[in-house]
Amino acid sequence: MSVAKTDDNRKVTTRRLMEMKQRGEKISMLTAYDFSMAKLIDHAGIDVILVGDSASNVMAGNITTLPITLDQMIYHGKSVMKAVNRALVVVDLPFGSYQGNSKEALASAIRVMKETHADCVKIEGGAEIKESVERILSAGIPIMGHLGLTPQSINKFGTYTVRAREEKEAEKLQEDARLLEELGCFGIVLEKIPAILAAKVAKERAIPIIGIGAGGGVDGQVLVMHDMLGINQEFSPRFLRRYANLGEVITGAVQNYVKDVKTGDFPNEAEQY
Repeated sequence: MSVAKTDDNRKVTTRRLMEMKQRGEKISMLTAYDFSMAKLIDHAGIDVILVGDSASNVMAGNITTLPITLDQMIYHGKSVMKAVNRALVVVDLPFGSYQGNSKEALASAIRVMKETHADCVKIEGGAEIKESVERILSAGIPIMGHLGLTPQSINKFGTYTVRAREEKEAEKLQEDARLLEELGCFGIVLEKIPAILAAKVAKERAIPIIGIGAGGGVDGQVLVMHDMLGINQEFSPRFLRRYANLGEVITGAVQNYVKDVKTGDFPNEAEQY
């Protein structure tokens, strides 16, 4: 198996991401939730692996990200960390583990860091989670922010449509991005916002800005692995590019296996002891 070409194979750190932004090198980021897939994408040369609360959808079958628990996120984070050598690993703090209670936010972040050995955490929101951000950072735990469409707030939004189209919301997003940088976050994910706005934020902020459905003017891109590999066939937003159709490949392989078992073709003489 060949390894994707990178500038080197040193461990990716928050500092290295800043260096990548400064020299204009785009940052690649994908989700992973288990040992086997994390090992593959780390070996392929991905810069950042997000242990996303999207595990609630693609791994557990929930409609939203809200049901997944801190214990479940820690389980996925531990599984991923056992596989990774190079990529920076970011673990999402799930809904209910940091909002409205900065002491609980710190306790949640400490559990993630101690039990998973991950590199950092990601949390959604701006000014409304300021105290939680400050407390977590005060413990020396790096934070990646998340603005725009924040799935943990989907019940407030009521829709997964593009955010920050209107001037007032766009201004708040820019202010929140400035605040997160000033507080000390090392990077921000911008989800499903107009490309012009995302490019403006990336230009104004010194920290790396990673986009998902936010155009090409940002410092890097993130996708959900199950979406870009075609494992999840039901999700087809405009921003998604499918790099494989593993849904069809896996279905075909299983159908062939079923046929071979039913007909007695598997196992053959060479496949027995």
